[in-house]
Amino acid sequence: MPSGFEEIPHTADVALRVWGNDLKELFANAARGLAWLMADPETVQPEKEIRVDLSAPDEETLLVTWLGELIYLNERDGVVFTEFDLEEVTPTHLRGTARGGRAGEFRRFVKAATFSGLTIRPTGHGLETTITFDV
Repeated sequence: MPSGFEEIPHTADVALRVWGNDLKELFANAARGLAWLMADPETVQPEKEIRVDLSAPDEETLLVTWLGELIYLNERDGVVFTEFDLEEVTPTHLRGTARGGRAGEFRRFVKAATFSGLTIRPTGHGLETTITFDV
């Protein structure tokens, strides 16, 4: 499993602990973790690119909105996004590019990122959060 996230036990759904030096790295690692939950990222050939420009009232809502957009595009187009160039991430705005493609091997269908217990908190090494996904 790549650095920046790890799957942690959850009673009913799936959860990831995600960390990063700043919001940009935290949001990119959360998206990489989502891709890893959905499929083996090694089987994805990045052939589709999308521009993303999202706003939300706070950083937790922005994180759920960001992951929700990637989940929606996966459901609509069958694309797993594995590469992220986030140009701007503030507590209320995200702008950047995501690249992905169809996966050769799917692990599970992820329905949604949830607000369950979601808090982005500072640590001695940057930022950390736990994201629960409805599967």
